[in-house]
Amino acid sequence: QVQLVESGGGLVQGGGSLRLSCAASGRIFSITAMGWYRQAPGKQRELVAQIINGGSANYVDSVKGRFTISRDNAKNTVYLQMNSLKPEDTAVYYCNLKLIDYGLEYWGKGTLVTVSS
Repeated sequence: QVQLVESGGGLVQGGGSLRLSCAASGRIFSITAMGWYRQAPGKQRELVAQIINGGSANYVDSVKGRFTISRDNAKNTVYLQMNSLKPEDTAVYYCNLKLIDYGLEYWGKGTLVTVSS
C-alpha cells in the first residue's frame, strides 16, 4: 500500500504564494509520475502539474508561468510552488502518484487552497 500525505494548503490573498508538499511512503517500486490535480466546487478534477521520472514536467495552461512543480526523489516528495495566486485557483488540491508499469494510481486526501480577492 502507498500513502500520500499532503501539506501546505491554506488561505492566501490574491497575488500571494503557497507551497504544497506531498510525501509518498509505502510499497513504492518505481514511481513513474507524481503530480497535483485540483477540483473547484462544481467543476471536474483537472491536472494542474505533473513531473515524471527524468524530471520533465507539464502544466495546465492556466498556471504556466505561475506554478512550479519539483520533486525530491530521495524523499519521494513532490512540491508545488504556487505564485501570483488568483481567486480562480481556489480548489482542493490532490496529490497523485502513478506506477504505470503496474497499472496503479494513488491519491492523497486533498488540501484546500483558498485565494481571496
